[in-house]
Amino acid sequence: MKRRISILGSTGSIGRQALEVIEKLEDKFEIIALAAGGNTDLLNEQIKKFKPKFAYASKPENIEGAEYVSMEEICSNRDNDIILVAVSGRVGLRPTITAINNGIDIALANKETLVMAGDIVMPLAKEKGVKIIPVDSEHCAIHQCIKDIAQVDRLIITASGGPFLRKTVEDMKNATVQEALAHPRWNMGKKITVDSATLMNKGLEVIEAHHLFGMDYDRIKVVVHPQSVVHSAIEYVDGSVIAQLGLPSMHIPIQYAITYPERFEGIKSRSFSFSEIARLDFEEPDWDKFKALDLAIEAGKIGGSATVCLNAANEEAVFAFLDGRIKLFDIVHTVEDMMSKHVVVKNPTLDEIFDIDNEIRAKTKELFLNFV
Repeated sequence: MKRRISILGSTGSIGRQALEVIEKLEDKFEIIALAAGGNTDLLNEQIKKFKPKFAYASKPENIEGAEYVSMEEICSNRDNDIILVAVSGRVGLRPTITAINNGIDIALANKETLVMAGDIVMPLAKEKGVKIIPVDSEHCAIHQCIKDIAQVDRLIITASGGPFLRKTVEDMKNATVQEALAHPRWNMGKKITVDSATLMNKGLEVIEAHHLFGMDYDRIKVVVHPQSVVHSAIEYVDGSVIAQLGLPSMHIPIQYAITYPERFEGIKSRSFSFSEIARLDFEEPDWDKFKALDLAIEAGKIGGSATVCLNAANEEAVFAFLDGRIKLFDIVHTVEDMMSKHVVVKNPTLDEIFDIDNEIRAKTKELFLNFV
């Protein structure tokens, strides 16, 4: 029997790769709906090829070949067995909660869902009996390694170190947008690539891991691993360490998430060769150079709306950097400034989360008026 799936963010990097996986496993899937933003040309190509019954786009009048529905309606459709949430930003949060309320499993590739509202999302998923399978390579690796979370002592999240791993602080201060986007290992969207350059991305992943696996922050360790072969690891209480390895490819974690608990050959990178890899290096993060990592972990430990503030300020700062309005190091300074002024709400409701998110974004944009 085919697994019925909808993809939110089908024209983005993760969405496009997911469709490549599904094309390879076409006898295993039926696509119920595709959702995109403004790239309706690509969306229409996808509709023509994969023939979903429903589709969403920010300009519905441009959709051809499928019935327009909202993302909320897609996530309310119980014909879905699983929904891949691959949209970027806060827009993924409400649809994810809608899907959970309708008992639909989630393949989650949207960081903001757990960074902003992990304390709401994870208990709700447990209550509804919904599986949330992580798509991020690091969390997917951890998911594959864990048999019994009660026996796990630590989670070990790896980081490539990004384009500035061997650069100085001065290099980072003077970095161009092009330099920040020149990731040595992964081909990703611009926002996440900048986050990888500052290591904010890794801090957000620590917050995600805390919520996904119910692990205290003091038991989540970040280690820099430039080769990006070990995607993450876990250490059991007896000292045994189990890691998940593979060549850098998002096809593998995407396929794992949408086919779980089964495995198929599907799209596979070339066979892994230990002798070709030859060496695996690991080192501590440079906490002075990558202060964003420390800021994110601090926000996670504070909890409540602190992570909402962190995420909103960082996202607006990254957009400002990409637009050439601020420098790379200004991103961290902006987030630090906004966090220092934020009055934390300990247990915000969903509506309060969005209100705080809007407030922080507005204040962050105001701050940029003072930048030259």
